[in-house]
Amino acid sequence: MTVLPPADPPTPLPTPDTDFQLVERTVAGDQRAYELLVIKYQRRIERLIGRMVRDTDLVQDIAQETFIRAYRALHQFRGEAQFYTWLYRIAVNTAKKALMDMKRNPVVYEGALRGGDADDETSRFERELISEETPETVLAAQEIAQAVNTAMEALPEDLRQAVTLREIEGLSYEEIATAMECPIGTVRSRIFRAREAISARVRPLLENQVGKRW
Repeated sequence: MTVLPPADPPTPLPTPDTDFQLVERTVAGDQRAYELLVIKYQRRIERLIGRMVRDTDLVQDIAQETFIRAYRALHQFRGEAQFYTWLYRIAVNTAKKALMDMKRNPVVYEGALRGGDADDETSRFERELISEETPETVLAAQEIAQAVNTAMEALPEDLRQAVTLREIEGLSYEEIATAMECPIGTVRSRIFRAREAISARVRPLLENQVGKRW
């Protein structure tokens, strides 16, 4: 009787590196590791910048400058916060500097609220709002989206940033507090005030739709 040798255990699949591991590899000289971070976050950073500037031609330039600045400062990242939270602050500061250089003020980019991105929280809101599309419901949804956009534009910058990070970027209160360098209680207050201001703009439009089928 031939005794077969025991089969070798299956080779475990390699697990993707965490952001912090990719940072460590980059600092050690692995350029490919940083390329992976750029690929992972480029779309989110461009969406974020797109909500701060109206000129879409500037978005990619500012995003590129963000990743350049982040690369130069990468040795300062200690992993005490999420990498995206750290990168977010660099993106916001880079966008602010670009706007100040051009003597512009940060505003919400309308396209960010109208969608085109399947992952965008607001675009999902608009799709869920309408259960049966008709010219009337489409128009009503557009009016609501415009009202949200107008309300966002009117918010003070700190409220706009807080509610954007929470409702659109999906960050936790702790992550927002780290990104905005303020206590969690301040974050909660800002988000509450932002929601109240937006609701005040949108509520009359919703009340006008009472009795209509959505």
